[in-house]
Parts: sequence; structure tokens; C-alpha cells
Amino acid sequence: MFEWKTTWHPITVLVRNTDARSHDYTNIKDIFRPNHADLTYHLKYGIRDYRGGWRSSARETVSRVIAWAIAQQYLRETLSVEFFAYTKQVWHIVGEKVDLDFIETNKLRAADPDVCDDMIALVETVAREWDSIWWILECVIKHVPAWLWEPVFDKIKSRLAGSMMSIWGFLWFEYGAWFGCAMLRWSEYNESFVQTDGKVHSLTNKYGWILWWISTWEDIVFRVALKPTSSILKKQQTVDIHGNPQEMQVVWRHDPCLVPRAVPMIEAMAAIDILDLWLLHNARNVK
Repeated sequence: MFEWKTTWHPITVLVRNTDARSHDYTNIKDIFRPNHADLTYHLKYGIRDYRGGWRSSARETVSRVIAWAIAQQYLRETLSVEFFAYTKQVWHIVGEKVDLDFIETNKLRAADPDVCDDMIALVETVAREWDSIWWILECVIKHVPAWLWEPVFDKIKSRLAGSMMSIWGFLWFEYGAWFGCAMLRWSEYNESFVQTDGKVHSLTNKYGWILWWISTWEDIVFRVALKPTSSILKKQQTVDIHGNPQEMQVVWRHDPCLVPRAVPMIEAMAAIDILDLWLLHNARNVK
């Protein structure tokens, strides 16, 4: 960087972890944590770094957020594209309202002021019970350029789905009317077109504003589900590296709620995808 500008050269960023507590993990050195990467890493590599998760740790996502800082700046200044991810649902509590200005004013990054306090109270209750719960997050991408896609394997939906599933802990992806449309006939699911301001629009969001795998000029809306934290303070049954039954209990810091840190990760991967597709679109349409 020179005078706050890039210089055509690669940018290198070094992030130092100043709050590591490696000794906390000593008690699980030879034990596989249930629903964690310990077993599969051991089977694949024959060795694993038990001090926090190695590449399976959320620490690796810091690089994605750094790339996001560059991608979102370009997209915002060049195309006015903006990304808003927020907590949509905490276990059985669902946010119905979406107040984008409210997201960064609360520690859960929820978008519905009416249920935010209930969500926080639920998280605090689960934490006191040494447990963790499911989450659903929603993301709105505003002012997306039309016609973004790459044929067959890199359609905009598959790019977004693949990127979201590459983040630790995310177990499903949906957009538009999601799985609820499985209970609808076509006459109920189909959206009629209308034309306003010289553009063709649909009246609702059953398609997620992606038609035939190609972006329109509408905002893209999608959701992801984040599994509960696998490291909890309750005792769990497992086995060690020799196959012997063991009882394990986490003695280190853990999160009953991963959502506040997951929100920027979603925005980061979405921004990287949109910028990639935009640059590819331009490269294929050079005149």
C-alpha cells in the first residue's frame, strides 16, 4: 500500500493471536471431541493439532474478512452494492421485521427489535445451562448487477451456496421461498411479472430474485443455518485415539452463540462471490 492506495502488488496482512490459551486443551490431547474435526483430521492426516482446531477453527475465517474489506469497498464505490447479514432465528424465536439500522446496535446482530431481547435472554439461559443451540441467519445483497452468472457449475446460486457451506458450522443454505415451496403447486408458487420504471419485476420473493440461475436487478435474499457449538461444558461420551470409551468435558472458553461472529463471515463470502462474478462478466464482455 502507498498513500492509502493499492499498487498492483499483492497485499499481505499478518494477524497475531494475543489471547491464545493452548494449555486449556491438554485434557483432550488423545480424545476425539464429538461432532468436531478431531476424528476426521486424525483419519486423514494421522496427526492433528488439538490446541483449538487447526484449520477447522473459525480463526481461519479472518482471511476471508480481510478480503471482504477490499471486495466490499470496490463493490460499494463502483456499483453501490451493499451486504446486510443478520440473525433471523434463534432456536424457536423468529424475527419477522427487518430493520437494517438496528443490526449493529445489539450484540446478537438481530434485525427485529421486537424479539431481540427475547433472543438474548434465551442465549443467556442456554449459556447458564452449559449448552448451545441452532441459529438461522439471513443475508440481503442490495443493488446487485443484473446478468451475473457463470454457465453450469458457477451459477450465482451455486457459488453462494458453496461459499456459505465452506464456512465452519453451516449446515444448509436456502433462498427465496426455500423448502416451503415443496408444499406448493406451480399455480401457487409462480410469480406474475409486472413492469415498473421500465423494468420487469416479480411481486414477491419466491425466486430469491435469481431467475434461471442468473441475477436480476432485484436484491438477493438467502438464509443459512448454523449448528450449535460442539464444544459445550456438559459431559459428553466419546472415545480416545485407541478406541477406548471416554467421558470428556470442556474446560476452556466456549460460545453458546456463534452468530455475532458468523454475520461478517457471511457478508465476506457473499462479497467475494459477487465481485468474482462481476469481474468474470466484464472479462467476457470486453468490447
